[in-house]
Amino acid sequence: MLLHRDSILRQPAFAKFWTARTLSSTTFQMLTVAIGWQMYEITNDAFSLGYIGLAQFVPMLAMGLVAGQVADRFDRRWIAALCQLLEAAAAAYLLIGSIAGWLGRNEILLAAAVIGACRAFEGPAMTSLLPQLVPKPMLQQAIAWSTSAGQSAQIIGPSLGGVLISLGPGFVYVPSIALLAASAILTALIAMEKVERRLEPLSLRSLFTGLVFVYRNKLILGAVSLDMFAVLLGGVTALLPIFAQDILQAGGWGLGLLRAAPAIGALGMSIYLAYFPLKRAFGLTMFGSLAVFGIATMAFALSTNLMVSIAALFFIGASDVISVVIRSTLVQLQTPDDMRGRVNAVNSMFIGTSNQLGEFESGLLAGFIGAVPATFVGGVGTIAVAGLWMVLFPSLRRLKSLDAR
Repeated sequence: MLLHRDSILRQPAFAKFWTARTLSSTTFQMLTVAIGWQMYEITNDAFSLGYIGLAQFVPMLAMGLVAGQVADRFDRRWIAALCQLLEAAAAAYLLIGSIAGWLGRNEILLAAAVIGACRAFEGPAMTSLLPQLVPKPMLQQAIAWSTSAGQSAQIIGPSLGGVLISLGPGFVYVPSIALLAASAILTALIAMEKVERRLEPLSLRSLFTGLVFVYRNKLILGAVSLDMFAVLLGGVTALLPIFAQDILQAGGWGLGLLRAAPAIGALGMSIYLAYFPLKRAFGLTMFGSLAVFGIATMAFALSTNLMVSIAALFFIGASDVISVVIRSTLVQLQTPDDMRGRVNAVNSMFIGTSNQLGEFESGLLAGFIGAVPATFVGGVGTIAVAGLWMVLFPSLRRLKSLDAR
C-alpha cells in the first residue's frame, strides 16, 4: 500500500496504534474460527456453537459501563495492552488444553468468556486513545484508517484461521499468542503527551454518566441510535448460508465469497476516505449512505445471480463504512476527553447489541416468512429508519461540521 508523504501512517504514534489494532483484530477473528471449529469437533452439537457467541457477548454487555469508567481513569495504553496479554493467555490455555487432551466444552466457553471480557475493556480504551494521537483536523482520516484495520481483519482473520485450524490447533494458537504479545508491546510503546483529566468521585452516578451524556447530546444520540436500528433491521450476515445454498446454489465456496464481499467493499471505502476525507454535508451524506445500504440490501434479497449478489454486498459494506466514519468522528469530536471512555463504551454496547440482536431478528423473521422476504423487509426498514431519523433529529440532518456544538 503506497503512502503519501503526508500520510497519517507516517506518524509513529498512530502507526503503532494502527498496527496493534490490525494484529489484535486479526487474531480475534482467527481465534473465533478456531474456537468454533474445536467446539463442534469435540461436541458435535450446534447449540454449543451458539453458546460461544453468548459467552463472548454477555461479558461485553455486562462490563460495558465499567470498561468505560476504567478507560477514563487509567492510562488507556496499558489497559489495552493488558487486555491483549490476557487474550494471549487465553490462547495459551486453549493450546495447553488441546495438547494435554483435557479441553472440553466448558473449558472452551471459559476461554471465550475471558476473550469477550478483554474485548469489552480493550475496545473503549483503544477507541478513546485515538483522538490523543492525531491533530483534530486529521481525526476523520485516522478513523478511516482505523476502520480499514478492522475490515482487513475480517477478511484475513477468518480465512487464515480456517486454513491453520485444519492443520491442527497449535497452528492457530501459537501464532495468536505471538501476534497478541506483539500487539501489546506496540500499544504500550505508543508515545503521547500526558493528559490531566477532571474526574468525578467514583460512584453509581458516575458509572451511568456516559449514558446520560449520550441522551443529552442529541447529535450523538441521533447518530448512535440511527446506526443501532439500521444495523438491527438491515443485517443479512446470519442468512448468507441460506442464500448460498438454497437460492444461489453456490455451495461453500460461494458462501465464502458472499462473506468476504461486504468486508472488501468496506475496506475499499475506508481506504478511499482515508485519502479523500469528507468535507461538507455530513448529515445528508450519512443519511444518503444508509439509503444506499437499504437499496443494496433489497437488491441482494431479489438477486438470483451470484455476481449480482456479490456486487450488492460490496455496496452494503462500502455504504456502511461511510456512516460508520461520520458517526465515529462525530462521537469523538463531540465528547470531552475525560468522558470518551464512558461514551465510547456506551457506543460499543449499542453496536454490539445491534449486531447480535440483528442476526437474531433476521433469523427469526426468516423462520416466519422466508429468507428473501425477511431480507427485503430489512432493506425497506433501513430506509424507513433513515427517513424517520431525519425528522426526529433535524440537527443531525443539517450537520455540516463534525465538531460544531
